[in-house]
Amino acid sequence: MRRWQLLALGGICMAMALQVMAESTSMSFPKSVQAGSAFSIQTNGSGTGTLYIMGLGQVLKKSVQLGEAAEFSADSLHDAGRYVVMLVQQAGVETDSLDVTPASTPAHLGFLARPSRLPVSLQHGITGAAYIFDTYGNLLVTPTPISFQLSSPSGADQKTDVVTRDGAAWTEMDTTNKQGVDKFTAQAGGVSSTRVVRQFPGDPCSLKLSASRAGQQLQLKTEPVLDCSGNPVLDGTIVTFTETYDGGQSTVDVPLKHGIAQATLPAHSGAMLSVASGVVLGNQVRWEQ
Repeated sequence: MRRWQLLALGGICMAMALQVMAESTSMSFPKSVQAGSAFSIQTNGSGTGTLYIMGLGQVLKKSVQLGEAAEFSADSLHDAGRYVVMLVQQAGVETDSLDVTPASTPAHLGFLARPSRLPVSLQHGITGAAYIFDTYGNLLVTPTPISFQLSSPSGADQKTDVVTRDGAAWTEMDTTNKQGVDKFTAQAGGVSSTRVVRQFPGDPCSLKLSASRAGQQLQLKTEPVLDCSGNPVLDGTIVTFTETYDGGQSTVDVPLKHGIAQATLPAHSGAMLSVASGVVLGNQVRWEQ
């Protein structure tokens, strides 16, 4: 008989032997268990062997009496994934696979809210993304209801309910029309996570100027500067006063202080006084005294 024929015949015999061995020492167990759950593996045959369960993050080893069930207590396997189950005995080796799935109850929320600071009255300005994990840190990939809520001191709360997809859920929220600190919360089951979102006033919406004499000069002053939602504009915002008169022009930039801007300019009879901040223009005043 030729060499290749002998090799082929040897391979067939080996395969038949392994098949007989597998049939005579088969294992039976659930093909899927939840992380942290107790389970057992039933073995057949007689004698002793060693049972291995091997995964990316864990390896379990247990000496077993063939024909009896090998018991594994709760928390024996806690990392989700596919494990190789191997039974080593005198007659040979048998392998199978076991899937460990995440626990069904949410235990932790990973919650991201962006940005943490932004202006009022901005549509879809706040985004939130949440990820649900079990107590062992496994991502829960089964669809799970989750609630997002933005709570404002002004009482203008927003809430939306969604269902996770592949362990994640996201939403968009509008900022309210009042400055302050809002609480952005994600909740799934009895687990929640909160982030703080600070809303600051928008740009000036209107400017109102008044002028009065102060000795040989003019005292220019604005009324409290508000944004379009009625919030006081942040101190430090630059306001520009301009005086235009025959043959010249005077300009001064000042920051808001306590919501008001004021400046002193030379008094010119017939001068036109104006105020602006950014692209917003205020009223004009003609000085005739």
